[in-house]
Amino acid sequence: MTTDSTSPAHPRPRPKARAHVFGPTILVAVLLATLFTAWTPTSLSVQNLSDKLALLMTPRPVAGDAAISTPQPPLRIGIVAGHLGNDSGAVCRDADEVVTLTEQEVNLKIATLVQERLIAKGFQVDLLQEYDTRLSGYRAVALVSIHNDSCDVINEQATGYKVAAAMDTRDLNRATRLTACLVDRYAAATGLKFHADSITTDMTEYHSFSEIDPNTIAAIIETGFLNLDRDFLTNHTDLVADGIVRGILCFVNNENIEPTPLPTFAP
Repeated sequence: MTTDSTSPAHPRPRPKARAHVFGPTILVAVLLATLFTAWTPTSLSVQNLSDKLALLMTPRPVAGDAAISTPQPPLRIGIVAGHLGNDSGAVCRDADEVVTLTEQEVNLKIATLVQERLIAKGFQVDLLQEYDTRLSGYRAVALVSIHNDSCDVINEQATGYKVAAAMDTRDLNRATRLTACLVDRYAAATGLKFHADSITTDMTEYHSFSEIDPNTIAAIIETGFLNLDRDFLTNHTDLVADGIVRGILCFVNNENIEPTPLPTFAP
């Protein structure tokens, strides 16, 4: 078969379509026009150009996305280290009347551990002093004040922990739940018994209860007696703190717990 000398052996390539080039060109032109419109004589610099380009090219969230992506603030919890910033609290002395331990020391050590563990779980936790100015109108999902009982020799029954809630709160049911959670979870973590018979009005009418916002659910816990329970409180502080943390989580997470009977008050 012969080939016509005037016909190319291969078809002549057609010029490539260039329509797709116009899209980016127009976009760049629009951006530059916008930039030059926004410029003032004092802002004309390479750095400004880079910054403005980056700003214009940054994707903007649609209206519905903003609400979805906004993180919720962490729940606030208040922990009072009993007697901190005010006095020593109960005092333990040796035979020569030398002070060997104070309640404030024990309270602060426990409260600090509780704060650290709750923060690790995502809560916002305030470590408060006994008469902290922040307690006035304080608002939180819960407030727990940590104390301990006397270092004096009382009797063989002076061992165990005590819990009392603010009963003049606006939500008595939730106050009772906080007490029940602390009582149950603290016993499970420490093995100490609930010493309900020695709860006094000093606990049920604890001064902070009347200072905080009435919507804040509050309780006070005496984690043990500094005489018979001293070894446990000072050498197993992690278990003491764990019991309080578990009690607070029980309350915040609305875990199941049996209501705690109202205590009888000592004179």
